[in-house]
Amino acid sequence: MTETTTPAWTEARVARTIRQILREDLMNDVRALDPLPPLSKERTQRWPRLERLGLCWLPHACVLLIALFTGVGAFGPYFYGTLSSLLLAFAIAAPTVLTLFRPKAAYWVSLAVLVLSTLYGTWSGPVLFAHVSVMVLTTLRSKPRVALEMWVISLAAASLTEILFLDSLRVHSEVVPLAFIGALSLGTAAAIRAWWLARSKAEEQETLVADVRGQRTQLEERARIARELHDVVAHHMSVIAIQAEAAPYRVKDVPAELTSSFATIRESAVIALAELRRVLGVLRLADQDTGLPDAPQPDLSRLGELIDGVRAVGTEVDLVESGAKRELPQGVELSAYRIVQEALSNVLRHAPGAQVRVETAYVLTGLGLRVVNTAPTGEAQPSPGVGQGVPGMRERATMLGGELTAEPTAEGGYQVLAFLPADQGERT
Repeated sequence: MTETTTPAWTEARVARTIRQILREDLMNDVRALDPLPPLSKERTQRWPRLERLGLCWLPHACVLLIALFTGVGAFGPYFYGTLSSLLLAFAIAAPTVLTLFRPKAAYWVSLAVLVLSTLYGTWSGPVLFAHVSVMVLTTLRSKPRVALEMWVISLAAASLTEILFLDSLRVHSEVVPLAFIGALSLGTAAAIRAWWLARSKAEEQETLVADVRGQRTQLEERARIARELHDVVAHHMSVIAIQAEAAPYRVKDVPAELTSSFATIRESAVIALAELRRVLGVLRLADQDTGLPDAPQPDLSRLGELIDGVRAVGTEVDLVESGAKRELPQGVELSAYRIVQEALSNVLRHAPGAQVRVETAYVLTGLGLRVVNTAPTGEAQPSPGVGQGVPGMRERATMLGGELTAEPTAEGGYQVLAFLPADQGERT
């Protein structure tokens, strides 16, 4: 058995690690273009009037305002001479504007201006404010640890410049205000950046969880539909097997080839029925411990019982049937029943006190459904996690090649419209 040993943290290793971190955070891709994006529409749509005025460019306007403030401040009492003051003002304000496009490069340019100002003794409030502003703006677009790195590098550069290039260390050193103001400002900016990153990560996790939950809900609904349709498909397969077995005995002198064909049909039907039951067993794994017996699947003949049950809880429901009523394929009748059932359940949950009208229209090509309710007269109680709602109804209609729409009405109510095609060849 081999043991792995962790290398000791020697001075050389610490130096290499620090250099690698600094290179990754502040040196790599210094020239890379990284423009500040405008605010997203999700954040500006709360203020439509301001959005039309260009609210999405508010961060850019704030940065330009800071640059203008520092540039104008450079013409203060610390600077003399029109041309020199103009050049120095431009040098002080330029790094702030550069943060809009290249924040890493803006920091190094601002640091160079800071060192030159210290070297020539022209350090003033605008220089300090401009450099701290550049560091804050860079921190807000980088990792929180970048704030500490920039603060240490700036203090070290300013201190070494005073010690090495000036006659003596100043009694009122300019490094002290840089250390204090920089620590306060960068600490706040790093905290804001860390909070923003944590919030963005949480929103991404919530979005991912919602997507996964939606996919799981869809799969569960499809599995439930498949379980309900199993009896319908199994019935048809059993009829095929029985008829294939009995067919040779209904005709005298049946050719051997025909008898063999019927035997093959019956064998295939039995195999298909066995595979169907095996698939159903997989779908019912999650329901093995429920202890609920299998119930016969409902059809449109039980629609009256469903409506009577809704009326029993105090909701007024009218049933209107049109067209030549006839027997439809079992899958169509089952899906139609479930769609009406889910629509009525939604009315009970979300529209208390509303009046409901259920319409069924038998046409040549299938069955039309419409469940419409008036505006609710009471306040709906929250019912999280109940049923699958509209997605489940739409899944049933799509499975049969039909379509379903659910939308509010002009009167303040809600309606569900569905059409389920019925192929004449599928009837038994």
